[in-house]
Amino acid sequence: MTTEQRNSATANIDKCSTLEMVRLINDEDKKIAAAVEKVLPQIAKAVDLIANKLESGGRLIYIGAGTSGRLGVLDASECPPTFGVNPEMVQGIIAGGNIALTCAVEGAEDDTAAAITDLESKNFSAADILVGIATSGRTPYVLSGIDYAKKISASTVGISCVENSALAKIVDIDITPITGAEVITGSTRMKAGTATKMILNMLTTGAMIRLGKVYGNLMVDVHATNDKLRDRAKRIVIAATNCTEQQAIDALKKFNGHAKSAILGIMAKG
Repeated sequence: MTTEQRNSATANIDKCSTLEMVRLINDEDKKIAAAVEKVLPQIAKAVDLIANKLESGGRLIYIGAGTSGRLGVLDASECPPTFGVNPEMVQGIIAGGNIALTCAVEGAEDDTAAAITDLESKNFSAADILVGIATSGRTPYVLSGIDYAKKISASTVGISCVENSALAKIVDIDITPITGAEVITGSTRMKAGTATKMILNMLTTGAMIRLGKVYGNLMVDVHATNDKLRDRAKRIVIAATNCTEQQAIDALKKFNGHAKSAILGIMAKG
């Protein structure tokens, strides 16, 4: 697999100065955006499919193991504060359960039965969409989850970084950025992980834009749960309406801190 090949550009990285070392890493990172660019059409198809499912009352579920699973959980957990959605709408499942978020769980990625159990515990159904994340495209846990989703007629998307992977062959939409050999051989948390994060950002951000959670480029459904976000909500209201700071504060107070409602309230007054 390309992700497991040795990178000739970094073969002597252990003998480099620290500056040379980080420059080599940065040079490899520059290649990631180009790899993702090549799969933008597939990402766009996935965004539209996800948006349609969410609009119809379905959920987006990520499933993965190790770094892939952690990235899915991370992306899902950031949707409620960013877009004001119910935490149930976008969820991440990681092989081995929550403990695997911080500790490696031996053999979890090979447990095919656990994938089915984990999906059943979420009451996963044909109304939902499952995004399988596996850099190698062959993780048994992920493949089992996708197979289960297909058996109950749910939509599926696969994200991997290896050509012609087992995952790519069984999903409805295959997203495969070829990120190549890693800086440190086999350390797919690096280039492949970065590419995965970029794609997940696009999937949820794009779907939320399609659902009307963004006005212009303003995150008008931000869930203001702390001082930083309350200040951000105020600035969003001002940017959207050209109102004064006091008008924004008053509108947000009236609408319980919900920026979109405050914007509509100000606009309605002319």
